[in-house]
Amino acid sequence: QVQLTESGGGQVQPGGSLRLSCVASGRADSTLAMAWFRQAPGKEREFVAAIRRTDVTTYAADSVKGRFTVSRGNGKNTRILQMNNLRPEDTAIYYCAATSGSPISSTFRYASTYEHWGQGTQVTVSS
Repeated sequence: QVQLTESGGGQVQPGGSLRLSCVASGRADSTLAMAWFRQAPGKEREFVAAIRRTDVTTYAADSVKGRFTVSRGNGKNTRILQMNNLRPEDTAIYYCAATSGSPISSTFRYASTYEHWGQGTQVTVSS
C-alpha cells in the first residue's frame, strides 16, 4: 500500500505563491507517476499537474501553465507543486495522487488513472 501526505496549503493574497509538498510512504518505490488535482466547492475534481517518475516528464493543465510547476523534492518520494501568481479561482482543496501503473501521456489528466490519494490540503486565494 502507498500512503500520500500533502502539506503546504494556506491562505495567500492574489499574486502570491505557495509551495505544496506530497510525500509518499509505504510501497512508494512502486509508484511510477504522481499528480496534483484540485476540487473547489460545488465543482468536480480537476487535473492540475503530473510528473512521471522515470524520465521526470511533466504535464500541466492549461489553466495553470506558466504559473504552476511540478517537480521532484529533496527526497526521492517527494513531489513539489510550486504555485506562483495565484488567483482567486485557484482556491480549492489540492490532492496528491499516485499510480503504480505506467500511464500514457493522454491519461495523466484523468483521476481514474490514479489508485492512491492523499487527504488534501486547502489553498485559499483571497484579499
